[in-house]
Amino acid sequence: MSSETPRTSRVRPLPLSGLLRPGSPSDIWFKPALSVVVAAAPPNVTLLALGRLDLAVYTMAGSLCALYAHNRPYAARARALALVVLGMVGGLALALLTASLTTHAIVLVTVGALLAALQKTLCDATRIGPPGNVIFTFITSASLFVPQSTGQVPGHIALAAAAGAWSWIVGMAPGLLRPHGPERRATAHALSAAAAYTATGTATARADAAAAVHTAWQSLLSTGARSAPRRALERLVVRAEVALAAPADTDPQQLRVWARALRGTGPVPQPDDLGEAAEELLGVEAELDSPRRPLRHRLGPLAPLTLRTALGCALAGYVSLACGVGRPYWALVTAAALYQANVTLTWRRGVQRVVGNIAGVLLFAAVAPIAHLNQLALVLFGLAFSFGAEALMSRNYWLGSVCVTPMALLITEFATYQRPGELITDRVLDTLIGALVGFAAAIAVTNRRASDRIEHALGAVERARERAAAVVAAEHPAPRDLEAARRGLSAAVVDLRAAADAAAGEWWLRALPEERVLRAEQAGHRTLAATVRRQGLHTSEGARA
Repeated sequence: MSSETPRTSRVRPLPLSGLLRPGSPSDIWFKPALSVVVAAAPPNVTLLALGRLDLAVYTMAGSLCALYAHNRPYAARARALALVVLGMVGGLALALLTASLTTHAIVLVTVGALLAALQKTLCDATRIGPPGNVIFTFITSASLFVPQSTGQVPGHIALAAAAGAWSWIVGMAPGLLRPHGPERRATAHALSAAAAYTATGTATARADAAAAVHTAWQSLLSTGARSAPRRALERLVVRAEVALAAPADTDPQQLRVWARALRGTGPVPQPDDLGEAAEELLGVEAELDSPRRPLRHRLGPLAPLTLRTALGCALAGYVSLACGVGRPYWALVTAAALYQANVTLTWRRGVQRVVGNIAGVLLFAAVAPIAHLNQLALVLFGLAFSFGAEALMSRNYWLGSVCVTPMALLITEFATYQRPGELITDRVLDTLIGALVGFAAAIAVTNRRASDRIEHALGAVERARERAAAVVAAEHPAPRDLEAARRGLSAAVVDLRAAADAAAGEWWLRALPEERVLRAEQAGHRTLAATVRRQGLHTSEGARA
């Protein structure tokens, strides 16, 4: 232990290179892109035909729910989408009720900041996934500044709820054609990540593969009934785990072949050489998975992020008001969009947000004359930009923002056309104010708990490793006990890596116990390999190749 780096505080430099470099698109980028168009088009076209396009600002709240939960199996997606719709409608109801009771800008900004902090906390705690809290905050903060009477609120909420119900149907519809698509993709990713580790042997590849395998199990265990396709996918995830335990004896090309097959529409590959022990293992039910921590236990570590969001959003809105900008909620939304797991990631998001928004207002300036020809053009441009935003977002956040910005500006014109110059000026000013003030709040609220999370994660790994080692050493361990020990240790190792990565990106933090983390990960993976061998899953890939 004496070789550890002294735990003194130090400032970490913020990166400048590579922030705008496009990456590879998501495997399913087209799914949220198409879903939001299908979810938004019918309500918008219907309102256009009725001459009430001004009400589209409320239906868009429900339509944007179609962006969520595309990576979840359909049984879990049904629940997640229902909660998203309820959360969106509930937040909108609070915003509209507040707008009907007061027009005091300071009060509206304060309520918006508190709602933004609540939305950020709940989205992170529930791990709802992209696009996270930003859509919720965009809808609620904008709605706070829409003139409203108390009597209008129920009708507007009903419009949002109806559009949300349609979004739920849109999100669930692909399950009719490919009911096991999400878990197939998760399993394919686990196989690909395991193949990358067996080919390179690096610590980073090992951590990525362990995380991918853990995610694949979580996906499979949330599918509900243990069907034949799920059992076939379980066998493939076990093969990925075997590759992590014995990379030298694994053929990475075979793993890649299986992964490609899963991404297609053909039958699930059926590896038939796992042995009797694997067959017994695969009978273990979902309850063996490491139990999820209650929501209240996941809220505690998020306290610094909650405070950052509330403070940053409120200050951004107040500064925007002081500068005389007509739409302070844009500054509030910009600040809310910045906050990530640590300051380094927040900095990256801030640079990307500013660049994307500035490019987006230039794009809006180019299309505004055409969009203003008639309301149909306005709707069509809005749908096109919503598709482009989701198509580009996974490549780099700033690219998606190039389309998000004109889409948001066009939505503000559903009620009435506005002067493009005024919209552009307000948007640029609010973007700069929100980014600068929001990032200053992230710097001011230091996350000292990040180091504590590492200590807790180290302790959890050691306890899980000791339990697994004890089960492995038993003379006749039960398959259920071996599997429970393996799953628990695997989850602990993945959590440790996540805690270490999050802490490493904080701006001002005492030096991290990097050597202890590395030793704990190595010991954990050795014990996992021993568990796999004790289960009888380790067979020579090389002989079959």
